[in-house]
Amino acid sequence: MGKDVIIACDFASAQQTFDFLDRFTGRKPFVKIGMELFYAEGPSIVREIKKRGHKIFLDLKLHDIPNTVKKAMAVLSQLDVDICNLHASGTSRMMQAALEGLTRADGKRPLLIAVTQLTSTDSEALKNDLLIDEPMDKVVMHYALNAKNSGLDGVVCSPLEAAKVHETCGADFITVTPGVRFADGDIGDQKRVMTPAQAKEIGSDYIVVGRPITAADDPVAVYERCIAEFVG
Repeated sequence: MGKDVIIACDFASAQQTFDFLDRFTGRKPFVKIGMELFYAEGPSIVREIKKRGHKIFLDLKLHDIPNTVKKAMAVLSQLDVDICNLHASGTSRMMQAALEGLTRADGKRPLLIAVTQLTSTDSEALKNDLLIDEPMDKVVMHYALNAKNSGLDGVVCSPLEAAKVHETCGADFITVTPGVRFADGDIGDQKRVMTPAQAKEIGSDYIVVGRPITAADDPVAVYERCIAEFVG
């Protein structure tokens, strides 16, 4: 399994997305389609981007009763995406049902990964809102192990957690890590950044990069820099 850079195409319309992707006349980047774009344009945006030769991570984070998720995954499986995801907090039964729905008649399916805890959830929210008294790190690793034991292929996690996820779940368990920046870029109020090179060193399998590429004056050049640093 090779490493790759996934561009988060968090645009509000198909036109904005195509205007952006049209700039890539050479290498076709792996792209992430999230809720905003999918809800705006529907399944047609997935089919069109796939037709253009891109790999797709469909980031819809399903979370519902097992039967509903199973049926929804069966529909998404027909879109021929490469990766899709769900919330690990939906329980093992839901994750197993998702795999059943995602697997096509020929036995093939997209990779399925789980979100452990959202990066917007801190330890205080974990305790006060979700009534989980365990430390965040322990919760994340427990959810990751549940996902592995349910048959999933990996998790979405921060770059700082990638090495420990591999240690807990094995080297072949995929880590997809957002939150990557360049050290010489705009980091706002952040005290530290995880660069593509550092993410590679720490064991991330895929990095998801959004605004550092999509908002750049020359997104193709920035993307190629990410590839050079992360993939080599």
